[in-house]
Amino acid sequence: MATLTDELYEAERRLQAAMLAGDVEGLDRLLDERLVFTGPPDGACHPQAKQLDLDNHRSRRQIMTRLVEEELTVVVAGTTGVTCFLGLLEGSFAGTPFTARLRYTRTWVHTVEYGWRVLAAHASPA
Repeated sequence: MATLTDELYEAERRLQAAMLAGDVEGLDRLLDERLVFTGPPDGACHPQAKQLDLDNHRSRRQIMTRLVEEELTVVVAGTTGVTCFLGLLEGSFAGTPFTARLRYTRTWVHTVEYGWRVLAAHASPA
């Protein structure tokens, strides 16, 4: 039987796959409605980040063409989890190509209804 730690590894990898595929339905299942994101390009904190992320993928404003996981650390404490991802991302945003090596730290919450969902995320150049 899978542990919550095993399930969180799988949820992180499903999130990566959904980002790469532009899978709005998959992202919708994995992102909490209260999602807050902090990160590039200006380090600003973005509340209501779920809708913005879904809109960017739905409109194809953000297109991921490559996502390579270099390192993944997972920590679970009760129904809270943290993933630390290091990897290479390539794609385009608003028609402008990008390549970036980024570190993401994501805070996840686990519920019976949804399983693991991202509540907060932070990204920075690595």
